[in-house]
Amino acid sequence: MRSWLAPDLLLLDDFGLRKLTARQSSDCYDVLVERHRRAATIITSNRTVDEWVALFDDSLPANRALDRFAHYAHQIVMEGPSLRAARAPNPPKGKWRT
Repeated sequence: MRSWLAPDLLLLDDFGLRKLTARQSSDCYDVLVERHRRAATIITSNRTVDEWVALFDDSLPANRALDRFAHYAHQIVMEGPSLRAARAPNPPKGKWRT
């Protein structure tokens, strides 16, 4: 846990690809609460923030942790085609094509 709390900046990339187990939910809660107002945390996700509570094992600690996280948060929503798909050697046709 110390390695998650020590950095001045923690980046959680692709948050919410899968539902969290009970242990992961508890750990995520602890990390977000302990880092609150002490260090910067960036979370990237393909899910909307409204979907995050459902990823946790228990909604009560999820709401408490995410409320603390959101209190000082700046939310940036990016829309549009995937840059990764557009820059691929053979970009797929259809919805990702630019």
